[in-house]
Amino acid sequence: MRRLLFVSAVFLLAGCISVDLTRPVRPLREKTVEGTGLDKILLLDLSGVIAEEEFSALRGRPEVSLVARVKEEIKKASEDNTVKAVVVRINSPGGTATASDILYRELTAFKANRKVKIVSAIMDVGASGGYYVALAGDKIVAHPTSVTGSIGVIMVTVSVEGLLQKIGVAPTAIKSGERKDMGSPFRGLTDEERGIFQRVIDRLHERFVEVIAKERKGLSPDAVRRLADGRIYTAAEAKQLGLVDEVAYLDDAIALARKEAKLEAAQVIMYHRPREYRSNIYSTLASAPEPPGGPLLSLPSLLLGAGPRFLYLWWP
Repeated sequence: MRRLLFVSAVFLLAGCISVDLTRPVRPLREKTVEGTGLDKILLLDLSGVIAEEEFSALRGRPEVSLVARVKEEIKKASEDNTVKAVVVRINSPGGTATASDILYRELTAFKANRKVKIVSAIMDVGASGGYYVALAGDKIVAHPTSVTGSIGVIMVTVSVEGLLQKIGVAPTAIKSGERKDMGSPFRGLTDEERGIFQRVIDRLHERFVEVIAKERKGLSPDAVRRLADGRIYTAAEAKQLGLVDEVAYLDDAIALARKEAKLEAAQVIMYHRPREYRSNIYSTLASAPEPPGGPLLSLPSLLLGAGPRFLYLWWP
């Protein structure tokens, strides 16, 4: 036995044996959380900061990003003809402009291809990019205590130029063009560079306005622009302004989805990974993984990890 242990140790130390102790990501499974019948209403969870990033290193195991997971759920639902409606449960302050737009497009394409009804249900927060995704719904329901709005774009960058000067560090950039390093944390923005970034932000903002005007039939582009100064709205204010259809609870949103799809009865289902416990409509699905301490600690990585980012994000 000692000899066997010795030989095993030698192989391990020599790198001849590689042991992967990470838990693999397994395919989604279906779980009925309430209701009966042959038809199904998919409850799709969209919680946390909307991004394509995976923070797997923080947990030491592979993870599926929020965008990839939603895409996977939509694909699974598209292959099930008994899925007649979708309720998108949203609790998100938003995220990157691109990730928000991807989720909006995936949901609207699924709705068009499968001819299903989608109801967006905003819980605590459905602001900025979270509201952008909600616009894919045929109806938008906000919980009585929801916060929504924050329609707009923000770019956050950090300048450490003054700090580096104090400690005697002078970074040098060798670049092909004068603007190649604009937005770098190692130097401040010039007025011209600030104007370039502002033009990009204005165009992304206008796209947000166009999507709202397209999906919210009672709002003209000019009316949306008046609402889109970045402020947040309560659920009641959002309904009065035409940003949401109803102020109600999650079970009301499910009942509305059943009504919109003209279903007498239906199972409410959720997709989950093995070992993830799902017992009712308020069970949280795994989205983009969070670092220890909660979702706010993932913001520095989102905001600064890849340089300046254009965000549909409520970030007070």
